[in-house]
Amino acid sequence: MLLLAYIKYVMGCVWRMQEFRHFYMKSYNDRLDLISKFSNIDITYAQDNVDFSELNNNLIENYLTDYSLPEGICVNLKIDGKQYVVPMVTEEPSVIAAASNGANLLSSGDGIESIVPNRMLTGQIIIKTDNYNLLYGYVNNHVVDIIKIANAAHPSIIKYGGGAKKLNIRRLDDNYCSIDLSVDVGEAMGANIMNTMLEAVASFLRNRYGDDILMSILSNYATDSLVTVNGVVSFNYLSKTNGAAIAEKIVEASHIAQIDQYRATTHNKGIMNGIDAVTIAMGNDWRAVESSVHAYAAKDGQYRGLSRWMVDNERKKLIGTMTLPLALGYVGGVTKVFSKVKLNHKISQITSAKELMSVTASVGLAQNLAALKALVTEGIQKGHMHLQLKSLAMTAGAKANQVSMVVNKLRKMQHPNINDAKHIIQKINEGE
Repeated sequence: MLLLAYIKYVMGCVWRMQEFRHFYMKSYNDRLDLISKFSNIDITYAQDNVDFSELNNNLIENYLTDYSLPEGICVNLKIDGKQYVVPMVTEEPSVIAAASNGANLLSSGDGIESIVPNRMLTGQIIIKTDNYNLLYGYVNNHVVDIIKIANAAHPSIIKYGGGAKKLNIRRLDDNYCSIDLSVDVGEAMGANIMNTMLEAVASFLRNRYGDDILMSILSNYATDSLVTVNGVVSFNYLSKTNGAAIAEKIVEASHIAQIDQYRATTHNKGIMNGIDAVTIAMGNDWRAVESSVHAYAAKDGQYRGLSRWMVDNERKKLIGTMTLPLALGYVGGVTKVFSKVKLNHKISQITSAKELMSVTASVGLAQNLAALKALVTEGIQKGHMHLQLKSLAMTAGAKANQVSMVVNKLRKMQHPNINDAKHIIQKINEGE
């Protein structure tokens, strides 16, 4: 009996594997039907809970449905003398409220100042060799040729003042080296430009190194695309009664993120709440941004907080600064596909990649200030609670016109839960 059951199980697995072969070639309705059968989902329920888009069906593989996230606006942001409203896409309550709150504090004076010295991507050609000096000499003797080959592989970028700019050779260990190519990709996201150039250079190098060339690929560690943002807040804007004490506590909290990796991780997650939300809204690759930023946070051997806050007691001001890599593009990628990205460009009035870098980093700094202020004063939970109660009310089934009533009642409870919310909704529906 056990053997028979096992055979049936194996045959079932084989059938399922066969059914999913060439899944991408099946029609949308056939995909939906197959998934419903595999997961034992009623097909009517499945059809009622998917949003089909022909555009996105062609954008990704094995497309099933659109999955939307809320978009809101960060307000009160002033950067380099210009006022901004910034679209943010996030599912987490309080993120946009915190960013707007921090932006308001930082706009109380001259606002945030930003510096973007360069915006270049880096690509790598990995070569297996134990003779670093020989490779170094060979590449240095052919720098001009290599730069020309890279630019010839994508000549259109030269028209816009971009192109390959420099080469660097690094020894990775006793057996591998990396040739790093830095490219100014203009306003583009640039991955395709970079990879095309790298493959052309790798082809040239194969004349000398043959099969010792392991791979060539863009690096997401964007150390040639750094942005620095600085902000100042007067003590009296933090609090009319104890602003100086709050500023000192913010500095202490910032210090803890420099010496403790556990705190640094959450400190930076708060910064990325803002940065990711803007990155998604602007159609950029937030996973690439995350990997780059977190690598930069550990650049000196210990993972640290990205921002630093200091007190200027003489001027009675709290000063914040943050530098991080943000290789964001203004054109290319899904910016050509998603109409909402173009709309968000217009809403924010951002017109270049460097400006997008400044604005995105500034939202991160504002987010960080609001979080640190909440942590050292009322605690983070109080600021979250109202929005969490709204989420609880909606999860329990509150209609749009009932949410505020449910939240007001939940707020009076010590530890409200989903059953409390459902009970309140039931009472409202009964007319009590």
